[in-house]
Amino acid sequence: MKGRYPSTVSFLLFFVHVFLWSSTTEARIKLPANKTVPAVIIFGDSIVDTGNNNNNLLSPARSNFPPYGRDFRGGKPTGRYSNGKVPSDLLVDELGIKELLPPYAAPKLTPQDVLTGVCFAVGGVGYDPLTSKLAAVPPLTDQLEKFKEYIEKLKVIAGEERTKFILANSVIFVVLSSNDIANTYFTARVRSLQYDVPAYTDFMVSHASEFVKALFELGTRRIAVLGAPPIGCVPSQRTLGGGIERNCYEQENEAAKLFNSKLSASLDSFKSNVSPDARIVYVDIYYPLLDIIQNPTQYGKFVRSICLKSFD
Repeated sequence: MKGRYPSTVSFLLFFVHVFLWSSTTEARIKLPANKTVPAVIIFGDSIVDTGNNNNNLLSPARSNFPPYGRDFRGGKPTGRYSNGKVPSDLLVDELGIKELLPPYAAPKLTPQDVLTGVCFAVGGVGYDPLTSKLAAVPPLTDQLEKFKEYIEKLKVIAGEERTKFILANSVIFVVLSSNDIANTYFTARVRSLQYDVPAYTDFMVSHASEFVKALFELGTRRIAVLGAPPIGCVPSQRTLGGGIERNCYEQENEAAKLFNSKLSASLDSFKSNVSPDARIVYVDIYYPLLDIIQNPTQYGKFVRSICLKSFD
């Protein structure tokens, strides 16, 4: 592989540099002398979930069983949708905050865990409340309510002023939209009976904007909202809509690009109307991931038998 981590994570780490006005990029991030990241807090879906869905026995969207976790500590599943770490863990490790980002639902969160950030993401969630209902998981608004609980815990541990500092200087990631497009709209086709793609992406962006506004009102000031990936190129979607040759499902990819353009514009508009100390940005992951898909040998060894399996 090129570098220490997959390209998308490296891209996000580079983004953190830009986010904090840094001008250097090295394997281990060195922040500018006047910048600090006391914590990383992540909201979203299975891409970044570190184990918040383990006890939800009603949901099929769980990953606390083998083969998940086979390359993790002790080879045990933790609720991460991966054989090992997920991007949430890689980000906090590279920032030098801690090795792993614990789920907020962890039974034994320590004060240090709270001070340095947690993960609220839950596999199966989307901006669309119906997406969560189809996966039998709590809606995105539940992550916001748990974040409010977290803030109260911060106040008990660190006090009011330190809590304000942590919220304002931590990096907040919002990672959603894949389930809305792939599952709710194109697979279950529930929303396609109500909306065409332009109207549905408007609906998604409306919910995304409301969520970001709520985070800002709770005191966060460094918010990174990731766009949709080329979701039509993941194995399951190739199987469903890619034809006999299992090409990328282009209708899904077009929907993702349309959503991304609207999300970016919405965030720019919001940013222009808030205090100048706020850094609220759209992060494009569509094209970096598409480049990996289209040019796999540039990023490491290409094993076709693995790429054709549909474990996602």
